Amino acid sequence: MVDTRSIGQALDRPATPELRSQRRKPRFGSLSRLVSPLAILVLWQLLSVSGLLPPRVLASPIQIVAAGTKLIASGELIIGLGVSFLRVVAGFSIALVVGVSLALISGLSRFGETVIDPPIQMLKAMPFLGLLPLFILWFGIGEVPKVGMVAFGCVFPIYLTLHGGIRGIDRKLIEAGKTLGLGTLGIVRHIVIPGALPSLLVGIRYGLSVAWLSLVVGEQINASSGIGSIMTYARDFLQTDVIVVCLLVYAVMGLLTDGLVRIIEAYALRWRPAVTA
Repeated sequence: MVDTRSIGQALDRPATPELRSQRRKPRFGSLSRLVSPLAILVLWQLLSVSGLLPPRVLASPIQIVAAGTKLIASGELIIGLGVSFLRVVAGFSIALVVGVSLALISGLSRFGETVIDPPIQMLKAMPFLGLLPLFILWFGIGEVPKVGMVAFGCVFPIYLTLHGGIRGIDRKLIEAGKTLGLGTLGIVRHIVIPGALPSLLVGIRYGLSVAWLSLVVGEQINASSGIGSIMTYARDFLQTDVIVVCLLVYAVMGLLTDGLVRIIEAYALRWRPAVTA
């Protein structure tokens, strides 16, 4: 018979010094990772103050913080961020619809794979950022080439990951679905989409990173609004602090959109067993 009194006493007993030191190790390890970034910032600031790193080459961290605060206070950064975000949403939405549709057609039929997959593989090998001059010749200098660049760059990771996920589904599951009386739409809804969803979410995460990369290039050519236009104006006047602020905004937005997809992934794939090291 288990002695619950002894178990309770063992739980109430204060931790030994060895155990307390073991508990403090993870916290110290996480804090130690901040040492090198802080050292780089301090060295960066010292080089700027000493004049070895002039502002025309790279502004100091204090100047960058001051420039970011000024842009936020004036509202210029918020407005530009809103415009850039809408461009990413529009381009990525187009890429999601096109990529998913092509992947379903190519992944579910031999004929579709023969017709669709070779051209996609050929276009994937092209440097899509080099197509921007051609997009400007076709669509002008308005919003269409910027949104088109985002859509064109995002469609490939979405298509490739979803196509691979569909091809990786166990054929026995599809045969079991047919045995249970599921039609084509039922198989796609209950077997194909859940089975390929992890691959699709990976493609969405990768596609969002490509979306912000495409927008950085697209907005710096004949853009009158958005984060890229702020960078272009700062480049003309050698404002390296403003340029670094805009680059940090792009990076933060990429991390936030990736984190949003990770939250959706954790909810949509909660049926999967967690894998821990």
